[in-house]
Amino acid sequence: MIDEKGRLFGKINIVDLLVILVVLIAAVVLGLKFLKPNVTGGELETEDGLVPVTYTVLVENVLPEVYESVQKYIPGTMMASGELLDGQIVDVDAATHYNDFLVETDDGAELIEVDQGRLDLTFTIQCNVANPITTLIGAQEVRVGKTHIVKTDKFEMVGTILTCEWGANTAASGNEAE
Repeated sequence: MIDEKGRLFGKINIVDLLVILVVLIAAVVLGLKFLKPNVTGGELETEDGLVPVTYTVLVENVLPEVYESVQKYIPGTMMASGELLDGQIVDVDAATHYNDFLVETDDGAELIEVDQGRLDLTFTIQCNVANPITTLIGAQEVRVGKTHIVKTDKFEMVGTILTCEWGANTAASGNEAE
């Protein structure tokens, strides 16, 4: 098979053959990487290529006056860095905020919840993102458990993301709660 000059079948050098194989393998790998269809959204995408996302953000220990002011601006368009985003705050719900205090008693310790007149607000937000892997709205990633700034041109609050749903059916589910 290999002759005295190191050629395979008397026609091609083994080193040349290895170089050709490496180039072909590299071309196939790069071709698959760059030419395969985009799989970022798949069945989640809408016809415009964006993925609808609905998520909730909990903002704790808010004064009732702040809640009353915020309610006037719901629904409201999200914004960041002075620009409006492709996202809407569609709802806000309030619940009593309780502070827990540990009280020493003769029988041990007792946990007491005290209402100090504050509220916990839960915002429902619907937005469209280009990539459901990074799920960016403005410069913020939307991830359950992550700190999130809820901001419009009228108010700004910091909370924690509680829930998140991706896909075309999430926009309808957010409106049913109203």
